[in-house]
Amino acid sequence: MTNQPDNIINATVKIIDISEDEAGQRIDNYLLTKLKGVPKSLIYRIVRKGEVRVNKGRIKPEYKLQVGDTVRIPPVRVAQKEQPPISTKLNKVAQLEQQIIFEDDCLLVINKPSGIAVHGGSGLSFGVIESLRALRPEARFLELVHRIDRDTSGILLVAKKRSSLRHLHEQLRVKTVQKEYLALVRGQWQSHVKIIQAPLLKNELASGERIVKVSEQGKPSETRFSIEERYPNATLIKASPITGRTHQIRVHTLHAGHPIALDDKYGDKKFNQEMTTLGLDRLFLHAFSIRFEHPKTGETLRLNAPLDDRMKKVLQKLREQQ
Repeated sequence: MTNQPDNIINATVKIIDISEDEAGQRIDNYLLTKLKGVPKSLIYRIVRKGEVRVNKGRIKPEYKLQVGDTVRIPPVRVAQKEQPPISTKLNKVAQLEQQIIFEDDCLLVINKPSGIAVHGGSGLSFGVIESLRALRPEARFLELVHRIDRDTSGILLVAKKRSSLRHLHEQLRVKTVQKEYLALVRGQWQSHVKIIQAPLLKNELASGERIVKVSEQGKPSETRFSIEERYPNATLIKASPITGRTHQIRVHTLHAGHPIALDDKYGDKKFNQEMTTLGLDRLFLHAFSIRFEHPKTGETLRLNAPLDDRMKKVLQKLREQQ
């Protein structure tokens, strides 16, 4: 049996002085961002054995970094994993470069395509955040501000500074960030259904698949809805989630009796087939607008991401049926 080759994540000892932007985070979380691809168990092992030092002393994994701390990071090797062909990676990364709709020194905003996960994991080695780090190898910090489902397209915020991440997370916590989605749903959405407050419970199956359902044992969840356009057997709606639960819009529309087109978890088979004949080949859920306060300037930003051509064509065909 041949051993897997080692992947050198950190070839030499690194000595890093902690900046104001990096201060306040736990040493274990800091090392996870610095040593991409290193398992958490190995991070804890090198901290526990004293190979990681702060100000030349041993520390515990929960130690919070201070401005001016000097961190010693040892050389690290991990077993090499089989990687997709580099040409495949470069092609996907190049596609994402074209989807950036806003960027400055604090944040980056991308119109995420459907079918790409926001990060690797769950059997996926490739995600938006890994691609952006490949596009910006010189970037000291790139972290997701929030997440959207793999099959959902649209606006995704990425922080380029820890201070920006903290600021945006606080806005999400106090619910001052306004997100709007467009969804094509089955049937005629009733005009009086403007708010759905239905608690959501997340279950993880043995396969790792996540299924969410409305349940009194679930977490409080709220989505606001309005009608954008009606068609003979479908409605284009605008959905504004007040809370940010997994699959929230998809399960709330199902709860209202109007599943989203081509939803492979919560959708209606007959409706999905009808939409497929019109050329739809993906979940019709798109994060098209976001409003938030810029973490540095305090200016209110409103950004929009257009629907892709496939979705626009499906809507045009639905209009022609009327």
